[in-house]
Amino acid sequence: MTRCLVVDDDAEIRRSLEEYLQKFSVAVSTAGDGREMRRQMATQVFDVVVLDLMLPDENGLTLCQWIQQHHPSVPVIMLTAHGDPISRVLGLEMGADDYLAKPFEPRELVARIHAIRRRARRGENEAQTRREFRFEGWAFDRLLRQLVSPQQVVVPLSSAEFRMLSALVERPGRVLSREQLIELTRAPGVEVNDRSVDLTISRLRQKLGDSPKEPRLIRTMRGEGYLFDAQVQA
Repeated sequence: MTRCLVVDDDAEIRRSLEEYLQKFSVAVSTAGDGREMRRQMATQVFDVVVLDLMLPDENGLTLCQWIQQHHPSVPVIMLTAHGDPISRVLGLEMGADDYLAKPFEPRELVARIHAIRRRARRGENEAQTRREFRFEGWAFDRLLRQLVSPQQVVVPLSSAEFRMLSALVERPGRVLSREQLIELTRAPGVEVNDRSVDLTISRLRQKLGDSPKEPRLIRTMRGEGYLFDAQVQA
């Protein structure tokens, strides 16, 4: 199910979009201002943000830029006033992936959300064929099965750690449940369960220098799974 955050100061728009989008397998959370948007994005993971340009506390363009800086893998659909081409152009330049002019047909918003998700999935499929990934100064070469630290030290990986890191770097910014990680890291003749996933994550954190108490790269999303929170370049 697609997870969507609707940010609009109009309570009626938030309510109607939440009811409508849920009919199309879109789980909706809502925020009435930038402060609430930031709070929700700090505690939940979303596949797309629908962001109104005109908000009471902050300009939607500023919030769009903030999303690009802190959650670069989350696409943004900007809602703009009808007949305001300048704002639409600025929104796209600030990093918005699409826009809709108010008033709009809710069905068109559904179509645009699904189109963005299809593009994201195609990008994930392409990522699976890539050889080298770079993040936070680290280099991970899947062909050589080699992880190199920012200090240019080769860090050895077990087969389980290699498969786990591959699954994570291919899907940055996404929450992966233990069940998903089991499927993504399964190997012939190797039994993988919830406990082995947790142990492999723990060992990877140690090798990446990630704090076990406050991990920054591989975050634990309570009740959901794990999130690789880094900007990955391939």
